[in-house]
Amino acid sequence: MSFILQPWHLLLAALLGSVTQRQQRIIEFQNAQIEALLNKLGKKRVLLTDDQRRILAVKAKSIGRRALQELTTIVTPDTILRWHRQLVAKKWDYSDKRKSVGRPRIRQVIVDLILRFAKDNPRWATPLTISVRQE
Repeated sequence: MSFILQPWHLLLAALLGSVTQRQQRIIEFQNAQIEALLNKLGKKRVLLTDDQRRILAVKAKSIGRRALQELTTIVTPDTILRWHRQLVAKKWDYSDKRKSVGRPRIRQVIVDLILRFAKDNPRWATPLTISVRQE
């Protein structure tokens, strides 16, 4: 089978080429706009809210590190990808479901009963144990 170039193939190729050029011009404009804002800020840090960081992190992860390095960003690509790693780690740490760490404490009522039994029955425990508990 041989491939025969149809007229609509040429039309489709021209249309796709113009769309790609338009997107490239938009990207270049956005980069120039970001550079102008960064030059105006100088050495000042750009303070972002958690929601702004979250949005940037998700969008940056979807386009990848290589594309981020080609673009002008307000923070370094490593910083944006670190935000994404922290976002994923926070999602899967289940800290909101964790009640406490370690063994649960013994209720004070039980501790008082144990001390009372130890005082009432000195042969059950050594005197050193009772004196340490009372201090």
